[in-house]
Amino acid sequence: MPITVGQDNAKSRKTLTVNGKSISYYSIPAAQEAGLGDFSNLPASLKVVLENLLRFEDGGFSVSVDDIKAFGEWGVNGGKNPREIAYRPARVLMQDFTGVPAVVDLAAMRDGIVGLKGSASKINPLVPVDLVIDHSVMIDEFGNPRAFQMNVDREYERNMERYQFLKWGQGAFNNFRVVPPGTGICHQVNVEYLAQTVWSDTDQSGEEVAYPDTLVGTDSHTTMVNGMAVLGWGVGGIEAEAAMLGQPISMLIPEVIGFELTGALVEGTTGTDLVLKVVEMLREKGVVGKFVEFYGKGLDGLPLADRATIANMAPEYGATCGFFPIDGETLRYLENTGRDKDRIALVEAYAKENGFWRGPDYAPIYTDTLSLDMGTIVPAISGPKRPQDYVALTEAADAFKQVVSDYRGVDASDAATEMADEGPAPTAPADPRKSHPVSGEEYELRDGSVVIASITSCTNTSNPYVMIGAGLVAKKANELGLNRKPWVKTSLAPGSQVVSAYLEASGLQEHLDAIGFNLVGYGCTTCIGNSGPIQKELSEAIAEGDLVATSVLSGNRNFEGRISPDVRANYLASPPLVVAYALAGDMNIDITKDPIAQDKNGNDVYLKDLWPTQQEVAELVEKTVTREAFLEKYADVFKGDEKWQAVETTEAETYDWPAHSTYIQNPPYFQGMGSEPGTISNIEDAKVLAILGDMVTTDHISPAGSFKETTPAGKYLLERQVQPREFNSYGSRRGNHEIMMRGTFANIRIKNEMLDGVEGGYTKGPDGQQTSIYDASMAHQEAGTPLVVFGGEQYGAGSSRDWAAKGTALLGVKAVIAESFERIHRSNLVGMGVIPFEFTGGDSRKTLGLTGEETVSISGLDTIEPLQEVPCTITMADGTVKEITLKCRIDTAPEIEYIEHGGVLHYVLRNLAKS
Repeated sequence: MPITVGQDNAKSRKTLTVNGKSISYYSIPAAQEAGLGDFSNLPASLKVVLENLLRFEDGGFSVSVDDIKAFGEWGVNGGKNPREIAYRPARVLMQDFTGVPAVVDLAAMRDGIVGLKGSASKINPLVPVDLVIDHSVMIDEFGNPRAFQMNVDREYERNMERYQFLKWGQGAFNNFRVVPPGTGICHQVNVEYLAQTVWSDTDQSGEEVAYPDTLVGTDSHTTMVNGMAVLGWGVGGIEAEAAMLGQPISMLIPEVIGFELTGALVEGTTGTDLVLKVVEMLREKGVVGKFVEFYGKGLDGLPLADRATIANMAPEYGATCGFFPIDGETLRYLENTGRDKDRIALVEAYAKENGFWRGPDYAPIYTDTLSLDMGTIVPAISGPKRPQDYVALTEAADAFKQVVSDYRGVDASDAATEMADEGPAPTAPADPRKSHPVSGEEYELRDGSVVIASITSCTNTSNPYVMIGAGLVAKKANELGLNRKPWVKTSLAPGSQVVSAYLEASGLQEHLDAIGFNLVGYGCTTCIGNSGPIQKELSEAIAEGDLVATSVLSGNRNFEGRISPDVRANYLASPPLVVAYALAGDMNIDITKDPIAQDKNGNDVYLKDLWPTQQEVAELVEKTVTREAFLEKYADVFKGDEKWQAVETTEAETYDWPAHSTYIQNPPYFQGMGSEPGTISNIEDAKVLAILGDMVTTDHISPAGSFKETTPAGKYLLERQVQPREFNSYGSRRGNHEIMMRGTFANIRIKNEMLDGVEGGYTKGPDGQQTSIYDASMAHQEAGTPLVVFGGEQYGAGSSRDWAAKGTALLGVKAVIAESFERIHRSNLVGMGVIPFEFTGGDSRKTLGLTGEETVSISGLDTIEPLQEVPCTITMADGTVKEITLKCRIDTAPEIEYIEHGGVLHYVLRNLAKS
C-alpha cells in the first residue's frame, strides 16, 4: 500500500536522480534554506528524526512547523530541547515471544471492534510488520550430530498451536509477514536482509519517495540495526501495536551523546571485548533516554559487524539507541550481504545529498561526549549478573572467588534467619569454594564449575570475526586432542543460516562439532533462558552442595535466574572465550596464565596456544563470507521448510479461539468494553503487593525461561492435564494470559522486601500469611482492593517485555511507585493503564521504612497533567500517617488519554470503531 506523507511541506520536497531515475525526498538543507532553522551541525541520528517530521508536516499528522524549528534550537541550546514530538517509524519488527501476544491482541481487537458494531477489517497493520520466529527453540539435545533436527522436531511439537495461530495471522492481516522457524534471529535477519538503510515507496499521489529506513521492534535489541545507520529501538508490544495501527510514537527530542572511537583493536582482542567496555563506560556515564552516536577516526577501520555488536547492546548501556552514520563501510556491507545495486547507489546519493554521510569533515554538535582509544581494549568478560559488570580477563578468577565469598556470607546470614528456632545456624566454610560429587561420575562439581558454555544470541553470532575466531580456537584445540569438560553443556546457535554456510565453507564446523559445539538451532536459545535442562545428576549435585555453578555465553543478558535455574553466576564473553571456558570447565582458573587443559600427549595447553591472530581471522572472513551466500540463504526466506509449509490453519477474518488451548487464549482486555472512555480516578486505600529493590528487571517481573509444577503457572497446567515435560517456557506461552499473569513477579531470584530472605514470587496475603503473589492478588481483587507496587532505581530495566506491564495490570496493580524507571517499561505500564510514579524529595521505600503493611492513597489524578506532582498519603501499620509528594510519570498529553481509555489499545479500538 502507498505511504502517506504530509501535504503542507512542499518547501522541503526535492528530487534526486540516481542511475538515471528520479525520486523525491524531503531535503533538510532545503528546510534550512526556507528559514526553519540551522540543521547543518545536527548529529545524523537526530537528522533521521527531523526528516521524519518534515515528511509528515501537516496538521493531520500532529506535526507542526514549530516542531521542526525545535531541531534548530536544539543545537543553540547545547544539544538540548526536550520538546514533545510525534514520530512515525517506517516499519515494525517482532519476534515470536513478544509477537504472539501482539497478534493475540490484534485478533482480540477484531472481536472487540465487531462488538462495538465496527468492521473487523479495520484492524490491520498500517505499516509493514515482519515477525521472525526465533525465540522458541530449546536446547534439549546438544553435543551430537542429531541435535539440530531433534530440537527442531521438539520445537514444532511444543509450539504447533502458536505456529498455527501465526500462520492464520499471516493470511488474515495485511502488511504482516512471518519468517518461519529455523531461519535466524530477528535482529540478524533484519541486518542481513530486511533493513535497507534508505527506503523508498510510492506516496498517495503516486510519486516515489526516498526516506531513511526506520523501525521500532518488540525486542530491546532492535537497536542492533543502528550499526548500519537504520534508526530503531525496542518498544513494548503494546507501543508497537499502536504504531502498527497508525498511532505516532510520542517522544521528546532526545539528547545525543557523542562517543568518539579512536585507534584500533590490538592482537588478542575482539569486538566483544570492545562492546563490554563500551557498556561499562556508558552505564557509568548515564545515558538512559538518550541517543548515543559513535564518531571518530576509529570508525574508518571498524567493520560493520563490530558496529552492529556495539549497537545491539544499547539496552545494556541504557541508551535508546547507539547509532553509526552512513559511510563507506555501510555501503560495503550492503554490497557484501546481497542488497540490490540500485539500492546501494540510492543510499550513497541520498546520504550525501541530505546530510547523513559521515565523511572526513563530519563534526556535529553533541549534548556531551566521551572517548575511547580502542588500542587500550583488553580481553574481558562481564558478570556475574549484569552486563555492565565488566571484568578484565586477567582479573576474572579472583573476581569470581569474591563472588563466591559474598554469596557464602549472604547464604549463612539467610540460613541463620530461617533456622533461628532450630538451634545454632551453620557458618560459612573458611574456603568459600565448595565441591560436591556427581552421582555416577568420576568427577566432582565445585563452586565455579562451568556447566553451560553457549555460543548464542544476536549480539555475537552476527559477527563473522568472532565466529570465525571461535571456530579457529576449536580447530587448534581439536588438533591438540582437547575436548570440552564432561560437565559442560555446549551449544552453538547461530543467528542465521549464513553463519553455518561460512563455518562449513571454512572447514571450522567439523572442529566445533568435535569438541561439542554442534548446531542446536537457529535462535536465541541460552540468552533468553532456553538453555534446556542440564544433566539430572549435575542439577542434583548443584542443589545438594548449594554450589555456585556458572555459565559462559556469548549473549547480551545475564540477569539473575535468566540462563538456567541451576546456575547462579553467568558471564558474557566473546565466542572464542566461550570455547576456551568449555575446555577449561572452571571459572576459578586464571585462563590468561594457567593451563586450561592437557593435550593428547599430556602437555599443558594455554590460551595463547589456541588463540588465532587477527590476520588468520580476517583472511577466512574475506574468503568465506560472500555475497553469494547471503543471496542463496535469503532467496526464499518467507517460505520455510517442509514442517512450516505443512502447518494447517484457517482463513477466517476473525480467529476461532480454541477453547482448550494452553498456548493461545482470548485476553479479557476488550471484552464488554463500552464505546466511551472513562476518567482517571484517585487511588484510595490501596494495599501493597510487593516492595522491590534496585535494578528490578523485566525478567524479574515477567520471567522468560522454565517453571516448575509447584508454581501457580505449573499448577494451572497440571489442572489441565499438561505434564511437566510439556510445560515448555513462559515465553512460548505468552499468548495465554492465564499463564502469564501467574508468572508475573514469579522469577526464582526476585526478592520481595515484605518477606525476610525469601526468593521467588511470594508476598503476604490479606491475612498476613506468606503466599504466592498471584494468589494474594486474586484475594485482594475479590475483595475489591486496589494494589500498588514499590520499587527502587531503574525499575523495569532490561528487555522490552510487554507482559511485565500486562501481568502487572491483570494482577490488579493500579500504580507502581519507584525511584526511577527504565524507558520502555514506563511506557508499557501507561499503555496498560497502570500509572507510574516516582518518589521526590529524597524519599524512597527505605527512608519511609515501608514494610508492606501500609495503606496507600494518591490524590490529584482526576485533574492530572503530564509530569505533575501529586500528594500521596501512606498510613502505616500502627496508624501513623506520612504525607509525601510523588511525580506522576504520565509524561505526555496523549498518555493521559491512554490512561482514561484504560490503555493505548482501547484508545485505538474506540477511535477505529467510530471512524
